[in-house]
Amino acid sequence: MHVEQLELTQFRNIPQLELTCPEELHLFVGPNAQGKTNILESLYVLAIGKSHRTRSHKELIRWEEPAARIRARVNREGRSHRLDIRLTPQGKKVSRNGVEQRRLSEYIGSLTAVLFAPEDLAIVKGSPQVRRRFLDMEIGQVSPSYVYHLTRYNKLILQRNTILKDISKNGKEQEMLLEVLDEQLIQSAVHLWIKRRGFVDVLTRWAQDIHSGITDGKEALSIHYQPSGEMDAGQEEEALQEQFRQTLQNLRKQEIQRGSTLVGPHRDDLRLAANGVDIHTYGSQGQQRTAALSLKLAEIELIHQETGTYPILLLDDVLSELDDSRKTHLLEAIRGKVQTFVTITGLEGIDQGTLDRARMYRVRQGTVTELR
Repeated sequence: MHVEQLELTQFRNIPQLELTCPEELHLFVGPNAQGKTNILESLYVLAIGKSHRTRSHKELIRWEEPAARIRARVNREGRSHRLDIRLTPQGKKVSRNGVEQRRLSEYIGSLTAVLFAPEDLAIVKGSPQVRRRFLDMEIGQVSPSYVYHLTRYNKLILQRNTILKDISKNGKEQEMLLEVLDEQLIQSAVHLWIKRRGFVDVLTRWAQDIHSGITDGKEALSIHYQPSGEMDAGQEEEALQEQFRQTLQNLRKQEIQRGSTLVGPHRDDLRLAANGVDIHTYGSQGQQRTAALSLKLAEIELIHQETGTYPILLLDDVLSELDDSRKTHLLEAIRGKVQTFVTITGLEGIDQGTLDRARMYRVRQGTVTELR
């Protein structure tokens, strides 16, 4: 996977940008709050269909402008594709090779990307919601069916919670509707559980090897997927469906009292440990950074394994957060196989070999100037 050309129009603080991207490594240099992160964000939106920084399309559009646009030419296995996303306050239009994609699940995979930013430490030390979002974003890039069922599941949960809150007023009628809704919910929930289980199994194998390399074999990383409500995601599909069906029935009175769905993929979590010690609770900052780096490098290899091509890598002000050892391991792990876009405030701490093979740009107040 290789971005050959990127064009931005009225995106964030960038009025207009045209980049040709032949090189493997691109460095965007400049002070904070000048627009460096916006460039990486545009590539992430192009890949995922939404921003990692905001849920509002309006925030992606330059102040007092009616719309923003992201266009790119992407080379995948020797074939060029044109990707185009138009953003308005009301929504977005996504097209590939001039054909509008009605469903995001049809578009996902056109460009795959792995983003690594300082806030990704939250995957290790943050809330379960952050880890669920991590799973959703990464699995969605390699599985259109996951995107479909995730969207469906989230809509069903909202509908179900509304029914649970109203059921005391219209008991029998609402309970019948709940039975129908639950069967749809069970189908999508089980699909998500099975996909997550498979993803975590593969991710764990890659991350363990990478983590061992970074720590010189001193630490063994383990990743455990924890479905909510004592659900056993290791079962076959039919058995998992029946367990979830029974669990929903057992929790019915409690859920009606609370007006909320108490079990399902929306309450799952990931637990990470180094040498058996929970990193979330007891890990040092160095261990948390190493675990986060291991996960991100594992993502790259997993996407390559699933799709046959490497994703692009977006490093947003992350090199300054890593010590020399972790920085070297990261740059060597991606060298020669992953097109990488990096934001940095200065060139200090970047080795000469990396600088020699990079195309560099200065970013100031939304204007990008090529240095060499």
